[in-house]
Amino acid sequence: MKLSFDMHIHSALSPCGDNEMTPNNIVNMAFLKGLDIIAVTDHNKALNVEPVIELAREKDILVIPGIEVTTKEEVHVLCYFKTIKDLYKFENKVYKSLPDIKNNEKVFGEQLVLNSKDEIVRKVDKLLLNSSKYKLDEIKKIVLDNNGLLIPAHVDKKAYSLLGVLGFIPDNLGVKTIEISKNCDFDILEKFIDKRKYNIIKNSDAHYLKDINEEENYLYPGNRNIESIFHILRKKWGM
Repeated sequence: MKLSFDMHIHSALSPCGDNEMTPNNIVNMAFLKGLDIIAVTDHNKALNVEPVIELAREKDILVIPGIEVTTKEEVHVLCYFKTIKDLYKFENKVYKSLPDIKNNEKVFGEQLVLNSKDEIVRKVDKLLLNSSKYKLDEIKKIVLDNNGLLIPAHVDKKAYSLLGVLGFIPDNLGVKTIEISKNCDFDILEKFIDKRKYNIIKNSDAHYLKDINEEENYLYPGNRNIESIFHILRKKWGM
């Protein structure tokens, strides 16, 4: 089975996300672009995932519950879960671990919680861009404790990435899949990692509607469900 995907999209909950990144707009743009699988992965909070799941059912788009966490080391990791319940258990712990610093909307942008009609339900007051108190290995454990899957985000970037911060991908992290940015320079990437060791996926990290992936990146699961997606992302392809 061949399924197109974009598993790193920010909604208007992320302060750096455009306010037009509403549940309806995200789902409709994904549909127009021919995507089969999407994930909304906001910074350290996941309150806009549920309306996206609700709306995506009407378009036959599979939504993987997800979140982008900033670890204590300031590394971004994508954390995916099989159910919204598992995601909420995880994100509640992450959110509580953020420093109690109020968001400055004039500097960082609004943090909007929206419903399936794109109506503003409320705003999140605590700044979501800060780092969690949890280290990378601690985040990995909490993810696994909640039946989740961890993928290092945009590893080729200089900031907020495993390679940018640590300079390598720790073997004990146990990941088989890593994410690269849309404009990754493979020649530079090969200086830091052995590409034969990892599956490499390319998401959009979209903060604006126009940046959501086109139908150009594919996964090949056995079935069209989250269990099958997790299965192929947890093992090295071709092995």
